[in-house]
Amino acid sequence: MAGQLTAPVGAVGSRILGVGAYRPARVVGNDEICRRIDSDDEWIRKRSGIVTRHFAGPGETVVTMAVEAGLKALAQAGVAPGQVDLVLLASMSYLDRASAAAPAIAHAMGAGSAAGTDISAACAGFCYALGLADSLIRAGSVRHVVVIGAERMSDIVDPYDRETAFIFGDGAGAVVLGPSTVPGVGPVVWGTEGDRHELIARDRSWLEAREQPAPWPTLRMDGPQVFRWAIRTVPEIGGRALAAAGITAADLAAFIPHQANVRIVDAAAQKLGLGPHTVVARDIARSGNTSAASVPLAMDDLLSRGELPSGGTALLVGFGAGLAYAAQVVTLP
Repeated sequence: MAGQLTAPVGAVGSRILGVGAYRPARVVGNDEICRRIDSDDEWIRKRSGIVTRHFAGPGETVVTMAVEAGLKALAQAGVAPGQVDLVLLASMSYLDRASAAAPAIAHAMGAGSAAGTDISAACAGFCYALGLADSLIRAGSVRHVVVIGAERMSDIVDPYDRETAFIFGDGAGAVVLGPSTVPGVGPVVWGTEGDRHELIARDRSWLEAREQPAPWPTLRMDGPQVFRWAIRTVPEIGGRALAAAGITAADLAAFIPHQANVRIVDAAAQKLGLGPHTVVARDIARSGNTSAASVPLAMDDLLSRGELPSGGTALLVGFGAGLAYAAQVVTLP
């Protein structure tokens, strides 16, 4: 008879120990975008709330931006790279799919022996990865996880497409998650609506591109339908995440949703019944929609400006292509 297997003993909970961000040097205003589409600055601001976004240069790849954000998060957390057990990268714009980017990121950060894998859940990817990291820490499989959202959306967006060209930007955000004696990450509420996946998708497959190299596959989005879906979904899953964490909207220090559109952010904040003391992230104005990077970038923005109390609670909500969504309540570092 085989011997009984030994199960690892995990922590009671996990918590965010540090946050880091990387924004490319090049800042692109609406006027530059409008040179290629039939639009103007006023229309873009009114429709999306976006004023500027960052576009990555030749040396600013998904990997290099992720490394910079990850190292900043590790430094803030006081965790050495050698203590990292796992690197999770959330990205929809990493084009070298032959192998995951996370192992290269771990190596470049000095965490070469850490496990690493990529997660493809588009704009919900960071919240998906955070939920997985929390579960692994509580299961005893790992102690320290670097969770990164990194995107180079300028590679997959058509600069002449009026529906998407003004929306997206590039950048990376990261957190370090570690064990805690009390839960610092609430239960994740997540799911998909796969029957609507075509609402945000590339206009042609890579297989088609192999047979007919031009044009390059780019992202397309049915903006009105996605907007209506998000207006309904974000407050719904946000409310479920609050209930799962055992708190109410009145307990929140911050609401940090995916930065898709300022009208979605404001509508969700209103429907959730947030109090005047709750800070609402609106990093979309300067960063645009950075897909999987938007939640950690917005968190870093609020923390770096001193707008959030240490140890306060924040509701995170990711949503987008798939259609996929995820939400959880976290304790801020």
